[in-house]
Amino acid sequence: MHRRQLLQMSALGLIGASLPRLALAKERVMYVPGLAEAAMDAGNVVFLDFWTNWCSTCATQERTISALRAADPAYDQAITFITVDWDAHADGDLARSLQIPRRSTLVALKGRSELGRIVAGTAKADIKALMDAALAAATA
Repeated sequence: MHRRQLLQMSALGLIGASLPRLALAKERVMYVPGLAEAAMDAGNVVFLDFWTNWCSTCATQERTISALRAADPAYDQAITFITVDWDAHADGDLARSLQIPRRSTLVALKGRSELGRIVAGTAKADIKALMDAALAAATA
């Protein structure tokens, strides 16, 4: 079995039993097809980070998101954070269905309803506002 297939199958195994725990995990949860969709279909608040490892804007966004999550544990208690590797999933169903224009796009959703998005923005206040909107939706 190829490493990618093994990782995908392992991650899909998380969907059923571990979705509630994903929101509590501070480490990066990498997207595999079906993972975010299952969380959205369950009505969870999901924060998607369309990222790639060579993107400096993505790195800046990641540092900001990590700092905000570390400063306020309520984010991790209420929101499912999922990182979508743009290089692997730019042409996938998730990116197409959400009309993601490029890497460094952040999207907050409650179920399948979009709460907001940031495209290539790195301002801490904007990222915090998006995360706060997700938190408010999760706790409403």
